[in-house]
Amino acid sequence: MNTVIFLIMRRMRTPLLVILTVYTIAIIGITLMPGKDNEGNLWYMDFFHAFYFVSYMGSTIGFGEIPYEFSKLQRMWVIVSMYMTVIAWIYAIGALLALLQDKALRQTIIERQFASIVRNIHEPFYLICGYGDTGQALVIALEEKLMRSAVIEYRQERINVLTIENYPVYIPTLCADASKPIHLVEGGLKNINCAGVVAITDDNLANLHIAITAKLLRPELIVISRVDSHEVAANMDSFGTNYLINPFDIFARKLHTAIHTPDLLLLQECLTNSLNIESCEALSPPQQGLWVLCGYGRFGKAIYEQLKDVDNIKLVVIEAIPDRTGYPDKGEFINGRGTEAHTLQQAHIEQAVGIVAGTDDDVNNLSIVMTAKELNPKLFVVLRQNNTSNQIIFKAAKADIIMQPSKIIASRIRVLLTTPSLVNFMRIIKRSGKREWIRKLLQHIKKDILNDTKPNIWEVTINPEQAPTICAELAMNTSISLDCLLRNPRDRDNILECLPLLLIRNEKSILLPERTESLSIGDKILWCGKHGVAEWMEWALRDPVILTYLKTGKTVSLMSKFIHRIS
Repeated sequence: MNTVIFLIMRRMRTPLLVILTVYTIAIIGITLMPGKDNEGNLWYMDFFHAFYFVSYMGSTIGFGEIPYEFSKLQRMWVIVSMYMTVIAWIYAIGALLALLQDKALRQTIIERQFASIVRNIHEPFYLICGYGDTGQALVIALEEKLMRSAVIEYRQERINVLTIENYPVYIPTLCADASKPIHLVEGGLKNINCAGVVAITDDNLANLHIAITAKLLRPELIVISRVDSHEVAANMDSFGTNYLINPFDIFARKLHTAIHTPDLLLLQECLTNSLNIESCEALSPPQQGLWVLCGYGRFGKAIYEQLKDVDNIKLVVIEAIPDRTGYPDKGEFINGRGTEAHTLQQAHIEQAVGIVAGTDDDVNNLSIVMTAKELNPKLFVVLRQNNTSNQIIFKAAKADIIMQPSKIIASRIRVLLTTPSLVNFMRIIKRSGKREWIRKLLQHIKKDILNDTKPNIWEVTINPEQAPTICAELAMNTSISLDCLLRNPRDRDNILECLPLLLIRNEKSILLPERTESLSIGDKILWCGKHGVAEWMEWALRDPVILTYLKTGKTVSLMSKFIHRIS
């Protein structure tokens, strides 16, 4: 606010001095002009009446001549004063209008308003830096979970898009460079309710500055950053950034999983993106044969690193500017773009089983796929989409997998912010390598839990905030098992349609815990079930009467339970 006042006073200094000078001349002049009273005596207006008269005369209100009729000299001076004050006001008003159009002042006012709104958020929120395709998808995901957010974006057109969105909760926005610490502070970085900072701009260096600033000013804060450069990622990691999201590495691991364990990928996609398992089809990329990799940039290198050591898979790399991207360690290399038929033929496209169109140009990627499918219609196609506005034409290409960095980043961050235990769960079962066990788990979730519905994933932490009733029982050395949370509060003989996927206790992770597992304060449980089941489970977490019924089958009144406790 001091900055706003300073800017206004500095820009309006000359107009205010002009008005003050004109009014001073007008007031002094009218006091020097002689007139006559009602009795014909010589009369001069005093300073009070002169100030009063010039005030309403200068503002063109015009109450009349006071306290007596003016003489010709007085009226002549009034005419001069009238034109002087009107001209002064026109000049001042023009300067004021020009000031209101000043970008520096308007930006300062907007920043102050933004900071004030964020300062008054009294619930956990996330500061999102960048509102491109990824930011938009992330904000929508957080709003669906009723989680607040504030957005800083450098491009005004993106802010305009956010403004017209019909979100259920107002989202404070600021058009500014999020890499500058002052804007992060204005966005609530030092607010105790700020739950985390998400840096997902298009610039790796900007994300690096945001991550460093956040960790230096709030070391305990969760910081998630988008990065597609391993050098920048190493720098961020040295400052303690909690999560580094590289969409190219994530997709490369996804493709690797699809080749080795398609059921695991199907389970991961359905749980992380809340997709109907029945309607999803497991990807079946060729597990052996020749793959043609077009583009050896950041994305191409990530795919190459994941597939180069896979048995029975041979890679041929096509790159137009190898002097900039470098050359692969092993395997055949061809200099070219891949959009020409002869280049693909040099890569033996007729004998290939799969192709990856992974350049940073959407038109080139589509051209590569269309040319390759003309030469070999049976190809398994992996297509990189850089711009979401090209969604329609990419669907028409009918690729087996479409890689969209924005969706990959938004999905991963949404999981990290809402159900971080799901990442640990997927990591544990992937490391186990039990393909048959994963297939049985997938079938169990599909048939016995979801019954052709979309899954709902949620976490429950046994603490006084989320489970006050269970914590109260545990504090009295009463044993509470996981079975109590699985029973239906309406009829304990029926089991809720949900499954505990993971129980985290201290540093120990229990995969698919048994119903007889005893709960402890601090336990974190990851659940998968139908939508609406989490609300029924809330009764057991918060209602002591319901918990007693679920545990013993007995129905007691709240007063009886209170008397039993105090006795």
